[in-house]
Amino acid sequence: MTTSSVKKNMLPPSLVNNLQEVLLSRKGGNNNNNDEHRKDDSVAAGDSTEPSTSTSNENDSSKPVVLVTNGEGIDSLGLVYLVQALVRLGLYNVHVCAPQLDKSVSGHSVTVRETITATPAEIDGVTAYEVSGTPVDCVSLALSGALFSWSRPLLVISGINRGSSCGHHMFYSGVVAGAREALICGVPSLSLSLNWKREESHESDFKDAAAVCLPLINAAIRDIEKGVFPKSCFLSIEVPTYPSKNKGFKLSKQSVWRSAPSWQAVSANRHPSAAHFMSNQQSLGIQLAQLSRDASAAGAARRLTTQRKNVEIESVGAVKSDTNKVKKFFRMEFVDKEQEDTDEDLDFRALENGFVAVTPLSLSPQIESDIQTAASDWISGVHHEEQ
Repeated sequence: MTTSSVKKNMLPPSLVNNLQEVLLSRKGGNNNNNDEHRKDDSVAAGDSTEPSTSTSNENDSSKPVVLVTNGEGIDSLGLVYLVQALVRLGLYNVHVCAPQLDKSVSGHSVTVRETITATPAEIDGVTAYEVSGTPVDCVSLALSGALFSWSRPLLVISGINRGSSCGHHMFYSGVVAGAREALICGVPSLSLSLNWKREESHESDFKDAAAVCLPLINAAIRDIEKGVFPKSCFLSIEVPTYPSKNKGFKLSKQSVWRSAPSWQAVSANRHPSAAHFMSNQQSLGIQLAQLSRDASAAGAARRLTTQRKNVEIESVGAVKSDTNKVKKFFRMEFVDKEQEDTDEDLDFRALENGFVAVTPLSLSPQIESDIQTAASDWISGVHHEEQ
């Protein structure tokens, strides 16, 4: 197991202490007793948890309430395996409120001036709803008291996302937005992502990723109950590509890493289907809008999503629908690029090196002193020029 100090990170001392306790708490071996999971946390993957004797915990008011959401939709494997792991523990009263459709790159968007639907979903051992909105909609609705009978959960967990949310990807990420919205509402939260790689990753990796995250989830709930969990940030937890071979948790700093967006023009002559793409997209949009307004059609919406799961989505720009206007077609892809920053404490570096990167994210980012000084000098210069 490896612990790592973070240089010049300005992290809350309580967070550093709590994480170090998790890192060092289980040098003496594994313990499979469920009652010990919240006291004794391992940093290695693969700790087994015995199934609960009861398949439903939704009516047990004595257990801490945990709300689970995600960005990729209620049917995603990451959410399914995470919920199963939490239910098997038998320690928590688990509720789920997640999008009907994939909203993994919706950022912190909300639905306004439209009615959204919340439809009961069947997930063993939990109370669950699928919502025709974004991850932020789901968390906001769940915490409002209008959907669930409880006042609010002890912890909100968003994930497990298929793909890293490191660096600037957090601004696009729906899974991170779900956790951020919880913090805005005053509820502690965690965002979970798996560094999924095409041709390398397998569906079973989500199950391993859930097992990897359980010790930190248990520690977070324990410290929330004690009143010592940090209130000024939420934690973004990034699980490496091979979860069962992880090197342990590592406290990391948010980087400025991101994949490079690459926009390519699509020729209607070379791609005849492109000429019909706008009308098809509009038709699909109407279908989805109708489905999202009809709670009874939630299953159909899910089937439609499944059918289109492997279809590349193109962004299409058009002047107008007028046939006399020239339409231009584009598609965007993210392309990975090499990063020159060698700081081993950065989130993406820790992830690349096989660690579970744990990054605290705040609602009020602190501006470094040199940036503050530079901005102050610039504003002063502009002010003097105007006088």
